[in-house]
Amino acid sequence: MTKRPPTALEKMGLNSPMALALHLPSRYEDETELFTIEEALGLGRFHSIQTQGVVIRSQVMFRPRRQLLVTIEDDTASLQLRFLNFYPSQQKQMAVGSHVRVRGEVREGYLGAEMVHPTVRMVTPDSPLPTSLTPVYPASAGISQTIIRKAVLQALRDASLKDSLGEFLPPKLLAEILPTNDWPPLQEAITYLHQPPADANTQSLLERTHPAWRRVQFEELLAQQISLKRAHAIRRERHAPSFEKIKQKSNVAPSIEEGLFKALPFELTGAQARVWSEIGLDLSNTFPMNRLLQGDVGSGKTVIAALAAARAMDHGYQAAIMAPTEILAEQHYLKMKEWFEPLGIKIAWLSGSLKAKEKRLAQEMIEGGDAQLIIGTHALIQDKVSFAKLGLAVIDEQHRFGVRQRLEIQQRVGSELFYCHQLMMSATPIPRTLAMTYYADLDVSVIDELPLGRKPISTKVVKATRRDEVISGLQDWLDKGLQAYWVCPLIEESEVLQLQTAVDSFEQLTLALPHFKVGLVHGRLKGEEKAAVMAAFKANEIQLLVATTVIEVGVDVPNAALMVIEHAERFGYAQIHQLRGRVGRGSADSVCILMYAEPLSLAAKERLQTLRETSDGFVIAERDLSLRGPGELLGAKQSGDAMLRFVDLQRDAWLIELAQVAAERLLTEHGDLVERHLERWLGSRTEFLKA
Repeated sequence: MTKRPPTALEKMGLNSPMALALHLPSRYEDETELFTIEEALGLGRFHSIQTQGVVIRSQVMFRPRRQLLVTIEDDTASLQLRFLNFYPSQQKQMAVGSHVRVRGEVREGYLGAEMVHPTVRMVTPDSPLPTSLTPVYPASAGISQTIIRKAVLQALRDASLKDSLGEFLPPKLLAEILPTNDWPPLQEAITYLHQPPADANTQSLLERTHPAWRRVQFEELLAQQISLKRAHAIRRERHAPSFEKIKQKSNVAPSIEEGLFKALPFELTGAQARVWSEIGLDLSNTFPMNRLLQGDVGSGKTVIAALAAARAMDHGYQAAIMAPTEILAEQHYLKMKEWFEPLGIKIAWLSGSLKAKEKRLAQEMIEGGDAQLIIGTHALIQDKVSFAKLGLAVIDEQHRFGVRQRLEIQQRVGSELFYCHQLMMSATPIPRTLAMTYYADLDVSVIDELPLGRKPISTKVVKATRRDEVISGLQDWLDKGLQAYWVCPLIEESEVLQLQTAVDSFEQLTLALPHFKVGLVHGRLKGEEKAAVMAAFKANEIQLLVATTVIEVGVDVPNAALMVIEHAERFGYAQIHQLRGRVGRGSADSVCILMYAEPLSLAAKERLQTLRETSDGFVIAERDLSLRGPGELLGAKQSGDAMLRFVDLQRDAWLIELAQVAAERLLTEHGDLVERHLERWLGSRTEFLKA
C-alpha cells in the first residue's frame, strides 16, 4: 500500500486539531462593517475598507501589461477593481451580473479611483456580515487563507480539544501567582484569538498584550520552565566522576593543575579566581557540571578552560575542547600546547581538514587513551571518534553550534551510568531574559573584569568617502611598529551589494603601503594556507592583515592594536563586538574604525551609534536580542524549532518570573500534572531544552 503524499496543511505541521488550534493568527481584517461605494471612495484612501456591488464590466486589457479590470456599482457610485495577476477562474467568477463584496484600499488610478488586488467574496445582496474579526494566518506558498480558516474552525469543533486544551492547572495556584484574574481559561482564550468579536481591542490583539494572549504566553512559558527545571534536577541524579583538587605533598611532583599555575606568566584576575572557584566546586561534585562561562572578548576564559582540563587530567581522565571554526580550534590547540606540553601532556588535534592518515592516528590516540587532551572542531562529534575516558567537555562559542550538536556531545560522552562534566563558553553575553528562559537549567559564571594592562578600545565611526584619510592614518600607525587588521564583508564582488571586496582591498592596500607586508586571509583558503598567514602575522612578518570575518574569534596578536572594519553597516552587533575584541590585547592604545557607506538605514545608524558609545557586551547583547530574536543567538534555528512561538522575551519579560514560580509549585505540589502540561506544549521538543 503506497503512502499518500502529505497535504499542504500537513507540510506546515498542521496535522492535528491541537496543532491547528495553536496556529494562531498574525493579524485580523475587519469585515464586520460594510460601506456604500460612495462612502468607500471618501474613506478608503488611507486604510482598508469593505464595500459591495454588482459587476457591470469585466475585461482583460493588455496595455501596459496583461490585467483584469472589473467595474462594480451600487445605488450610490461605481468603483474599478484592477488585478495584475489573476486566474481564469477569477475572471469567470467576476462575470457581468455577479454580486461581489470587496475589501481593500482605494487609490487614484489611470482612470480614477480603484482598488488594486482587493479581497473578493462572492455574495448575494443581502448576505449577512460576519460577527467576528477575520483572522489572517501565517501561511506557506500555495495554501490559501480560506483553506486554513476552514481547517481551524473544524479543529475548534473537534471533541478531542476538550481534553487537549482542558483546564487542569489548579485554580488556587493560578489565583495566588497571577497578578490579575481577567485571564480567560485556555480553551476560551484560544477560541477568542481565532474569532475575536467585532468590538475587540484590535491594538492589544496585534501587540499580543490582550488577556487571551497573556494566558497562552503564560502557559507556553510555564511548559518551558518546567522542562528546564526538570532537566536540572535529572542532571543532579546522574553520576559523574568527582574531581577534587589534589593536595600537594612536598616530596611528590606537582600535579598538572599546580604545574600549570606555576607556568602561567600572569596571575588570575579577581573575576577569574572567583569563576575558577565556582567551576572547581562543580568538578568536585558526583553529578555532571553543566556550566556556562561568559566573558567578554579577551577576558581570559581560555585559561579557566585549561585549569578545568588540568583538574580532569590529574584524576586520569581525558578532557576535550571543541570550537566551531578551525581558526578558533587551532588557536586553542597552539595555546594548550604552549602550556601543557612542557608538563608532559599528550595532546591530540582533530579537524575536518586533516588528511585521512593523520585523522586515523588522532582517533587511535583518543580511543586508546594516549591523548589526554583533545582539541578540535565538529570532527570531535563524528561517529568514528570514541573517547577512552572522557571526564570534561569544553564547548567554546557554544551558541555557534546547533542545539542537536550540543546534545550530541552530551549523549556521546557517557552511558546511563556515567556522564562527563560540561563547560560551555561564550564571548557573547547572554541577555538576562534569555538566561532566565533558554539557559535556566545551566549554572552561569561571568568574568566581568579584563586582565591587568588591558586598555579600553576607542571606537570611531567614519564615512567611506574618507577612505584615503583612513589609509594615511594607517601608515602612521604601522610606522610606529604596530600591526593592524582590515576587515571586509565579502570575498568576491557582488552585483547586488557592490561592496569593496577583500581581494580588491588587499591589492589597493599593497600598492598604498609599499614599505609594509600586507597579508590576506579568507574562508576559501585551505587550512594550512590560513595557518601560514596567521603565523606570519603573529610573528610580525605581516604588518597589515586584510581579512573576512574568519578572524572574528580565536586570533590573539597583542601587537595588533588597530582594526578597520569596512562596510560596517553590513555587520551585526555581535560580529562587530567580536571583531573589535581582536585588538586591545597589548599595552598600546587601541582603536577600531567603523567605516560605512551611505545611505544608512535607521537600524544601521542606531547600531553604529551604540557600538561607538559602548563596549559593554551585555548592553550590546540586549540590543542584538531585540534586533534578531532569540533563535539566532541560541543556535536554535539550526535545530529547526523555535522554542517559544508566542512569547517576545523583551515585551513579556515580566511573565518569565511568574512562570518560574508556577513551575516550581507544579513540580513540588502537583507532579501528576507536569507530564500533561509538557505534552500539550512541547511534545517531542523537550529534548532541545536540555542543550
